[in-house]
Parts: sequence; structure tokens; C-alpha cells
Amino acid sequence: MSHTVELDAPVAAERLFDYLSDPWTRPDWQSSLRTVVDVHGTGEVGTTWRDLTAVGARPAMIVTSAQRPEHWQEAGVWRGLTAHLRLDFTPQGIDRTRLAVTFGVTGAGVLAPFAAVLQRLAGPAIAADLRRAVRLAAEN
Repeated sequence: MSHTVELDAPVAAERLFDYLSDPWTRPDWQSSLRTVVDVHGTGEVGTTWRDLTAVGARPAMIVTSAQRPEHWQEAGVWRGLTAHLRLDFTPQGIDRTRLAVTFGVTGAGVLAPFAAVLQRLAGPAIAADLRRAVRLAAEN
């Protein structure tokens, strides 16, 4: 099951896409992320990296779909948990964008209940992180 969060951004879709799709900018706006390592690519389909999080998780990440500036999608896998995140960018004039973020977390077997809790908790954190990202993208 997936959830969606939407927000309006005072940033052009192309600029917001470029900022959010760059793995190197992630630690600046993603609160749970300390750094990224082993980055191969620049955000296009097939780009891979590893997140190093504040809680010790180290998911392997991959960009699974990207069409600038319409959408960007990633998947992450760590110890039996799989997370996916999709960003859809809808221009609202020259310098505004409607950003829809669809995300989900799944786990097999005994991890299924844990994945459900993570997904439930993720919405507010993702929304806060993306508000920070929008502010930073507007400043850059």
C-alpha cells in the first residue's frame, strides 16, 4: 500500500527536479540521512548509492524511473525491507510546482508489521523533509 503527500512549491519544476534528483543534495534536506556513499550516476535511471542514516540503516538505493521534469522514482532495500518513493512534478506557471510524493514500505514475513509502522510514521517526516528541500532549492 502506498501513501501520497502533496505540496505547492514556489520553485520551477525543472529546478526542483534537478535538486531533488541529485543524490549528493540528500543529506542537506533529508533529516534521517547523515551522508550518501558509493554514488554511481547523477540521478538518471540506474543511478545507485547507499544512504547512511542516523539510526544505522544503510539501504542500497537505485533510481528506477526518471523523466525530467515530470517524475522521478527510487527504490531502497535494506535487510528485508523495501521502500519506494515517486516524485511527480506538475508546473503551476513559470516558477511554481505542485509536488506529489508517493511512498511505500514493504517487508516480508516477520518484517511486514514493522514495515507497516514505518510507512505510517514516514508521511509527516517526508512532508517536513520536502518542505526543507523546497526551501533549499529556491535558495540555490
